[in-house]
Amino acid sequence: QVQLVESGGGLVQPGGSLRLSCAASGFTFNNYNMRWYRQAPGKEREWVALITSSGNTNYPTAVKGRFTISRDNAKNTAYLQMSSMKPEDTAVYYCSAGRPGRINEYWGQGTQVTVSS
Repeated sequence: QVQLVESGGGLVQPGGSLRLSCAASGFTFNNYNMRWYRQAPGKEREWVALITSSGNTNYPTAVKGRFTISRDNAKNTAYLQMSSMKPEDTAVYYCSAGRPGRINEYWGQGTQVTVSS
């Protein structure tokens, strides 16, 4: 049974940091690219980070330099380190897994992140 379980969300002040985790099970984690997305109320889901099965990373302009994606294949877990956070980072954050050439085969349930003073 495939599972992606996000954790680490919460309330953080502007300028603060937060680390999200995505624990995977039920598939061969090492072979999958991992992505983080977010969805704010009333907005479409947007991609925020990618780490490939070989460890290459990519980010959109909105978060580049502030967010860092990583993975620990021994723990079957992907991470999203967020720093210098802004109120506009407030959203539900989701992780996804997909084999190279396929996107988002599996999704997690999401974790709420709120940036507010």
